[in-house]
Amino acid sequence: MAKKKKVEKPQREFTRRQLSHLQKQKRRQRFVFIGGVTVIAAVVLIVLIGWLIGEVLPLHKTVLKVNGTEFDTSYYIDVLKIAGASQPDSNLQAMAGSVIQQVTQDELVRQAAEKLGITVSDEEVKKRLKDLGAPVSDGYVGFFRGQLLQTRLKDRYFGAQVLESDEQVHAMAMLVESESQALETRNRLQSGDNFTALAEEFAQNYYSKNVNKGDFGWHPEVILKNQLGSVVALDYAFDAEVGALSEPLYDEEIYKQLGYWLNRVNDIPEEGSASVSAVFLSSEEEAMEIKARLEAGEELRPIADEYSDYSPSRDKHGELGTIMPEEISELFDAYVFSLGVELGKWSEPIRDDAYWTKGGYWLVEVVDKDDDRKLSSEDRTTLIQQLFDDWLNRVWGDPENDVDNSYLTEELGQWAIDRALKDMQEAEG
Repeated sequence: MAKKKKVEKPQREFTRRQLSHLQKQKRRQRFVFIGGVTVIAAVVLIVLIGWLIGEVLPLHKTVLKVNGTEFDTSYYIDVLKIAGASQPDSNLQAMAGSVIQQVTQDELVRQAAEKLGITVSDEEVKKRLKDLGAPVSDGYVGFFRGQLLQTRLKDRYFGAQVLESDEQVHAMAMLVESESQALETRNRLQSGDNFTALAEEFAQNYYSKNVNKGDFGWHPEVILKNQLGSVVALDYAFDAEVGALSEPLYDEEIYKQLGYWLNRVNDIPEEGSASVSAVFLSSEEEAMEIKARLEAGEELRPIADEYSDYSPSRDKHGELGTIMPEEISELFDAYVFSLGVELGKWSEPIRDDAYWTKGGYWLVEVVDKDDDRKLSSEDRTTLIQQLFDDWLNRVWGDPENDVDNSYLTEELGQWAIDRALKDMQEAEG
């Protein structure tokens, strides 16, 4: 059976008018599409430009130049984040200035260390950062290079300058406030009393009072000098024979956190105030002597000028004038504002450790000596650190340095802090 032949539908014929209308419609659709695409592209471009201006370009602005080396905002933000992570309870705003100082110091150290032949490569730092799981960005690389450089300088350069052994003494020492107390304490030591027990009771120098109870142990001269803070005591320790106990050694340059008030309330102008004359003296013994001289009729002015260790008293020649509670100290107030204080009469000496006074008497005992004793690891570390600190001070003080942080405006600085805080919060969350 033969298949039926398929009958094709006749094609639709458009009139000219219809064709013209259709072409116009297509053009309108094309214009609408192009316009839509253009608007979308414009919006995307505006957003992209805003992102670039607000988020990207500020990252590449220079904030600091150190001898020609530039540091941008991105670098600064990295170090801000490191500082914030190391001190989570601190205000990042308050740390901003110290962060700039840290970046400056790291670069000055890098440049100065390179002149000494001490370097740390980028590869070393990046490997360390990867091991720590820290970001490998410019700021992190620069900061950790600074830490590694300091360690390397101390190990390879300054460590080589410190002897393994040196002349050392084992000394016992304490500073007491007066000659009479020093003589009494010395007599007790000669009678068999324990040095550390007496130092705990009477010592006024920092190490004896707060650290070692007078037993300084073995140290070379430079370490012992730092701990004693006194050439007088140091010279005796290294000059005297083993077993020697010094006579009281007066030290007019040493400071101690202790003194004695002599107060005189002259008038009470109104409730809650007092007109006061006062001097602050180095020892109870001195205070008693000055009190006797004042009560015998000596003029206050020259005495205050010569003896008072409280600068307002000295500057005002002993006349503090009208004062209010809590201006000076609790112990001062306890006498001046006490009920029934007798006007015009000098107080007994009032012991007070709110302020420092100058002068005191050392007692030094030489326990042992060695002309060539191996340094302890603690002393070697201290000596190396001292050499490094001295070198670092010279690096900072080099008049050839050209450090310019004027690029870090207040606005850019705040932007960097906000960005660092945002990054830190995102990392935590």
